[in-house]
Amino acid sequence: MTTYTVCPIPAGTLAALLTEDDAGVPAAGYLDPEGDAPLRCCLRRSAPGERIALVSYAPLRRWAAETGARPGAYDERGPVFVHADSCPGRSGPELPFTNAHRVLRRYSAQGHILGGELVSEDFPAALARAFSDPEVASVHVRAVEYGCFLYEVRRG
Repeated sequence: MTTYTVCPIPAGTLAALLTEDDAGVPAAGYLDPEGDAPLRCCLRRSAPGERIALVSYAPLRRWAAETGARPGAYDERGPVFVHADSCPGRSGPELPFTNAHRVLRRYSAQGHILGGELVSEDFPAALARAFSDPEVASVHVRAVEYGCFLYEVRRG
């Protein structure tokens, strides 16, 4: 059985993104009036009145800096919601944000796309299929409606 780790945006990366995001812009925090924004730093939905920020994030670029991968043209950045201050950390379901259609995008250890799958149910089975390919090092979970990065799942 393949094991994997669900990876929110780490605290150190969050601090860096709040200073200057991956588009070179300082974060502008605000009070979320309605809540329900998918926070990528703790992998839960925001609460009404919680202080959050929308920042630009390049997940493959950050991963490549850690691993030495060279994603080339696959390096992309997009908007993500995070806490605007410190984050209490992750405490939620093993596989968050699985109550809607999602896209699983598979990546090699070099950071190249190996394929994707639209998932509408049995999320654990879809992850097992993704990691059944020994070339898959990482899987990005993305929202269908906007294509936004939600979180990464790493082998091991």
